Amino acid sequence: MITGNKGEWSELYVFLRLLGNGGIYGADEDLNKIRDLFYPLIEIHRDNNIYKNIDDKQIIRVIDGRTQSIIIELDVKEFNDKANKLLRRIKNEKSTFNVDEVERFMEKIKTYTLKASSADKSDITVILHDIITAQNRLFKFSIKSQLGSSSTLLNAGRTTNFVYQINGRLDDAEINKINEISTQSKVKDRIFKLYQNNKSLTFIETESDVFYYNLQIIDSKLPEIIAYMLVYYYQGRASSISELTDILTRENPCRFSIGQNVNFYKYKIKRLLREIALGMMPSKQWNGELDATGGYIIVKESGDIVCYHIYNINQFEDYLFNNTKLETASSSRHDFGTIYKQGGKNLVKLNLQIRFNK
Repeated sequence: MITGNKGEWSELYVFLRLLGNGGIYGADEDLNKIRDLFYPLIEIHRDNNIYKNIDDKQIIRVIDGRTQSIIIELDVKEFNDKANKLLRRIKNEKSTFNVDEVERFMEKIKTYTLKASSADKSDITVILHDIITAQNRLFKFSIKSQLGSSSTLLNAGRTTNFVYQINGRLDDAEINKINEISTQSKVKDRIFKLYQNNKSLTFIETESDVFYYNLQIIDSKLPEIIAYMLVYYYQGRASSISELTDILTRENPCRFSIGQNVNFYKYKIKRLLREIALGMMPSKQWNGELDATGGYIIVKESGDIVCYHIYNINQFEDYLFNNTKLETASSSRHDFGTIYKQGGKNLVKLNLQIRFNK
């Protein structure tokens, strides 16, 4: 029996729907289909097999990727039928579940997994007709679903902790009093208390040298920029990426000579979001290359699927920028939010986690 949550079943849903639809539409920054931007599907590579559109897109031929022998041929209607049934179950279920009829179909077409390995950012490998070069090219896409709870863009870990020095004198009694704050929003409340008592934070380093290096590949100032953004968030000033970027722009904490360029910080934050989405991971040294070489496929709440291809990268960046936020992960699991002493200094760690609004 194969079981999975809404997000995991959504990956299989995209596989079935892509084959049923024979391709995918590009999207604008608001997830609306761009009607004159359709990418025809040639084939999907999955579980060592090739799922190929033939006969004017009416037949799916399943080919063993090792022997190149034909396993089975099916009408595209079967793929859309199973996609429709799976969509209804995904919408109606609340936790992990199995779908017997879809599982039997999976056995029939020789695919045995719901989701891709987490080794990189790509979830599905396809060959699309490249409308720019008029050639068929292989692309890897990451999949995000709106059918379940909101997805993370950047998962929290100790690797995403930022270390700050607390400016201003704090005796042990004051430190203990702040650390004893145990409200539901305790980390924010502790940072608020520090600033209420005329203390401030100065960024020192990221806990992970790898993450610091990866950020600097994107932009040498990004560690500092994100460090300021995190302080604004934990002060309770804003949570959405767009609002936090507005604060950065107004206050210009890095003292850039930006003149009239109001998009200075916005450009850097968009670039960060894009690279996180397509390849960069905090715990893995990154060389600047993309894992998701195609872009993103989004499963909308309606069940429609659309994509942000590398060719409409501006809309993709706008989508990420306008639809993500910072959130507080588990402070006990990731070891942040508590004042501690080191080398005669009072320090505190703040954690970075980015989630889609939906």
